[in-house]
Amino acid sequence: MSADAHRFTGPAPRLVTAGVSLFAESVAAQGAEVGEVDWRPPMPGTAADLARVMADPRRRPANAEALSRIFGAGAHLVDVLPAGATLGLADRDFLHAGPPIDWSRASGPLRGALMGAAALEGVVERPEDAERLFATGAGYSLDPCHHHAAVGPMAGVVSASMWVFVVEDPATGRRAYCTLNEGLGKVLRYGAYSEEVLTRLRWMSRVLGPLLQTAVRRHGPVDLKAILAQMLQMGDEAHNRNRAGTLMLLRELLPELIDSGAPSADVAEAVRFMAGNDHFFLNLAMPACKVTLDAARDIPGSTVVVAMARNGTDFGIQVAGTGDQWFTGPAQLADGLFLGSFGPDDANPDIGDSAITETAGLGGFSMAAAPAIVRFVGGEVADALAASRRMYEITVGEHPMYSIPVLDFRGSPTGIDVTKVVRTEILPQINTGMAGRLAGVGQVGAGLVTPPAEIFPKALARLAQLAQPAEPG
Repeated sequence: MSADAHRFTGPAPRLVTAGVSLFAESVAAQGAEVGEVDWRPPMPGTAADLARVMADPRRRPANAEALSRIFGAGAHLVDVLPAGATLGLADRDFLHAGPPIDWSRASGPLRGALMGAAALEGVVERPEDAERLFATGAGYSLDPCHHHAAVGPMAGVVSASMWVFVVEDPATGRRAYCTLNEGLGKVLRYGAYSEEVLTRLRWMSRVLGPLLQTAVRRHGPVDLKAILAQMLQMGDEAHNRNRAGTLMLLRELLPELIDSGAPSADVAEAVRFMAGNDHFFLNLAMPACKVTLDAARDIPGSTVVVAMARNGTDFGIQVAGTGDQWFTGPAQLADGLFLGSFGPDDANPDIGDSAITETAGLGGFSMAAAPAIVRFVGGEVADALAASRRMYEITVGEHPMYSIPVLDFRGSPTGIDVTKVVRTEILPQINTGMAGRLAGVGQVGAGLVTPPAEIFPKALARLAQLAQPAEPG
């Protein structure tokens, strides 16, 4: 019956439709007023768990508390220190990106980085000699960075003689750590271990680390959240584009480097190294995100994700309401652009702790602020805008400091909600570098990737086990 016909029978009906748009379009074509509800079936097999978690009376206040802690935590660069004494690492202790893994399942780039680190620490004479050591499964330790309040890009390998940035929340004293960025191409974090790579790492430990320590201590705490907020206004998204952030950090520390009393040749080399590496700030963006997200850990009932990380074999997430438990699935191959003659067959599956930026609402979640990044990871500018808009559907809030100019300064989508991912089947968008699948190759490209879908139902199932029933009546 058309709307005109209802002039003779009473008020025209007002309709609400759910599901596919065909029903709404058909009714609207007949002149009726229709309200369309954006609804779709949840991931298969999740209905019972979803109903139990959604009914948990703690969920809404717990997620509000998680978001409040993330927004309220500060992130100041307060020092630069040797990793060994700071993280309690001996020369045969190694940290890596992502969830736990042993040598037998380690990917090529992780193996390459571990072999290079073993040679750097003098455990073996040549990187190739380390394969036999690691294959024995004894005489060394291997543990995720996240278990030591640290994060590492790509392979994320940390060993005793490396230096780490120390990032602190001034209100609580909570700290997070990350190594110094080596640059792009043939670098340890991408699994390369040539003499060129090891020589650079030795210079970073001997010259760059102590110089930065002097500069930071002379300067005093550097507010990293303020820099991150400004980066989004200047075309960075703090994962694969850190050009403005690197220059702002250099502006803060350059006077202190010059006045450090160090040999002028060392200062010049350090400044040249940082200024020539657009990704240098990434290793500060990551611990800044880590220290704010760690503030939201251990909140019973919360469904907010506090860590996403990959080791090149597995992709894992941790959730505020489930303690330190990892929920894992197979890491995916990124879709993007390749360097030189490299192609898809040369790439290893997704790897690195750098998805901590997306977990905090930056990186792929703020790609709309950095349209130029599509020249690095592939796609069109419209894709970057659409990706950021899509992420609002799976998050619980908008960051009050991190605003996106092209979206009318809307706050970045922050606080990935497991229930929203399961209900919408929209997966978090991550932009990432691509490491070669063979140890020793280094970087082969950059692109876009998502987590494996099955890890979110796994997290939901655990949340359902822990859920409290709704109060009757």
